[in-house]
Amino acid sequence: MGNRGMEELIPLVNRLQDAFSAIGQTCDLDLPQIAVVGGQSSGKSSVLENFVGRDFLPRGSGIVTRRPLILQLISSTSEHAEFLHCKGKKFTDFNDVRQEIKAETDRVTGTNKGISSIPINLRVYSPNVLNLTLIDLPGITKVPVGDQPPDIEYQIRDMIMQFICRENCLILAVTPANMDLANSDALKLAKDVDPQGHRTIGVITKLDLMDKGTDVRDVLENRLLPLRRGYVGVVNRSQKDIEGKKDISAALAAERRFFKSHPAYRHMADCMGTPYLQRLLNQQLTNHICDTLPALRSRLQGQLLSLDKEAEEYKCLNPDDPSRKTKALMQLIQHFGLDFEKRIEGSGDQVDTVELSGGAKINRIFHERFPFELVKMEFDEKELRREISYAIKNIHGIRTGLFTPDMAFEAIVKKQIVKLKGPCLKCVDMVIQELINTVQQCTSKVQHPLIHPFVSEWMYIDLYHVTLKTGVMILLCNTGLTLHFIIYLN
Repeated sequence: MGNRGMEELIPLVNRLQDAFSAIGQTCDLDLPQIAVVGGQSSGKSSVLENFVGRDFLPRGSGIVTRRPLILQLISSTSEHAEFLHCKGKKFTDFNDVRQEIKAETDRVTGTNKGISSIPINLRVYSPNVLNLTLIDLPGITKVPVGDQPPDIEYQIRDMIMQFICRENCLILAVTPANMDLANSDALKLAKDVDPQGHRTIGVITKLDLMDKGTDVRDVLENRLLPLRRGYVGVVNRSQKDIEGKKDISAALAAERRFFKSHPAYRHMADCMGTPYLQRLLNQQLTNHICDTLPALRSRLQGQLLSLDKEAEEYKCLNPDDPSRKTKALMQLIQHFGLDFEKRIEGSGDQVDTVELSGGAKINRIFHERFPFELVKMEFDEKELRREISYAIKNIHGIRTGLFTPDMAFEAIVKKQIVKLKGPCLKCVDMVIQELINTVQQCTSKVQHPLIHPFVSEWMYIDLYHVTLKTGVMILLCNTGLTLHFIIYLN
């Protein structure tokens, strides 16, 4: 493959990503990509903006990046941006790009700082960039802000893990220099999925903000926490520079002067800075695609053969074929079971930011509502002491005992446990109601007009059942034109 072919590798993977996004399907091909990981205010946004040479990313306090941003940089003679969800529309003003990212984020997640794993695809054409694709992930946070759920930290961690746990994903771990690397959230997550450091590229930001007399030379020379792909130091614009609209080209020139003049970094100045980082990532991603291309081609061919075989079956499709109806029903049951399990375990593709539902609501019932019902129970300590005294005396009879008899203890405990029956049954009723609501949400897919004709009239099918990991058995009963779902707790 010549140099021209090498240059076309990254755009080729971009087209594959766009194709999967356009049809609303997640890509299970494990495409080569670079995921940007870092804590809040680590400098991720500034690094990406320095690549483009424009201010285009939303800024503010708290979580600003609330959906993954697939940023495709394409070298071109003209400068503009395009969104996959706004086909045919070119953005020449990058302030409009920022507003569109905000609007598209709010459209899916709402305005209450919720998050979603559904990505935004942004393509930037510019003469100042190299072909490169990066996935900007939400910054790691510890404390919920506003109406965010209490487990926001774990939601963000799970979302990041969805990307970086893939073997073909390179990890760009961004860490500020004025923070102890041992406490770096980005490097910790990277180490969890890449313990040998084969897929991780370290980026150290805010080198100019370190205390006087300190430096991270040992880190940048890859001696302290070694990574196979090494570390690159960058100097971003300060908040004052951003508010003062300091030109990015001027900031890059200042960055260059910083490395050339700093006594700890001048010997490695040619391997530091944003321009070098962009060239390095372009080379690393291109080489990574070359390395994974044979396996990727094999998987594509396997999936293509499978789809061709399925397409051949549909050419001779007979809607009245009992085996076809049975297969369609079993596929529906399988999809229903997976959807139900995702809603209960909280691993769905979309995150509800309006209200609790599914497994989260059941968790709340057990850990908040049930204890509240127990606290509401009336408890008379004086009456309990009297009952204990009578129980002990009645068991001893005319004898005088030194120890409390077991029978007295059991009698008192059984009487108290009976009082828990009401709150327990109420808790069970609430859980069953939430399970029914979850089933109703899942059954909306069964009514899909493309699927329903296959499953509308199975007079020969009386009963199917699906037992899920959650311990819930769902019976699907056919009564003519509809399917009825009955829930049983195992």
